[in-house]
Amino acid sequence: MPLSCFNVLIILICSIHGQCAIIMFDVTARLTYKNVPTWHRDLCRVCENIPIVLCGNKVDVKNRQVKAKQVTFHRKKNLQYYEISAKSNYNFEKPFLYLARKLAGDPNLHFVESPALAPPEVQIDLAAQQQHEAELAAAASQPLPDDDDDAFE
Repeated sequence: MPLSCFNVLIILICSIHGQCAIIMFDVTARLTYKNVPTWHRDLCRVCENIPIVLCGNKVDVKNRQVKAKQVTFHRKKNLQYYEISAKSNYNFEKPFLYLARKLAGDPNLHFVESPALAPPEVQIDLAAQQQHEAELAAAASQPLPDDDDDAFE
């Protein structure tokens, strides 16, 4: 069965100047856990000394391949580890709360629940939409430049 991007790796909130990160692996696919050291190394090369959380996802699935006692990488690198299920929302808030506390420097910080708000109503100007679609179609029909350097002159 091919691995999807969702069960291979998710690194959030990290770019060249990222403040924190989440490395996630799939507990139903051993290969994803085996890749964690590489992902961690690559992340640390780009973002030095940031708080990182390691998450084992899909703990709600019966076909678990990476058992909890096999997950030891976080101890070697002094990372926080959480077992979560994105599908059932089990522990889903914990990595975010941990990182928020680290970034804020406040171990007592907590999230406050609030009801979901109804999305705002949006009025679409059909004439403007048609104009945008026509412009997009015209742009898509333009030939690409032969040399990439020409695009930046």
